[in-house]
Amino acid sequence: MGTLTKEVIIDKIEILADEQLQVRERTVIKEDGKELSSSFHRWVLAPGDDLSDQDPRVQAVANALWTPAAMAAYQAAVAAAQAQADTPVQG
Repeated sequence: MGTLTKEVIIDKIEILADEQLQVRERTVIKEDGKELSSSFHRWVLAPGDDLSDQDPRVQAVANALWTPAAMAAYQAAVAAAQAQADTPVQG
């Protein structure tokens, strides 16, 4: 059997319409440099989320994007959506 290696990389950082970030992590298993398998794990970060455990590139994108105004707009949109969801349906 050859040498097995595992690579875990952040291969995609997408900015969603509401300034959330969708992050994709790719895990690749290789034998002697040849890819045997890969898998993906995704997660979403909202403006203001804790970034301390995130990849430095994710932190850099979030810090550039999540200005105080962007975070306030996101929180207002979340509050408005919650208020609408809590409103009883008339009929």
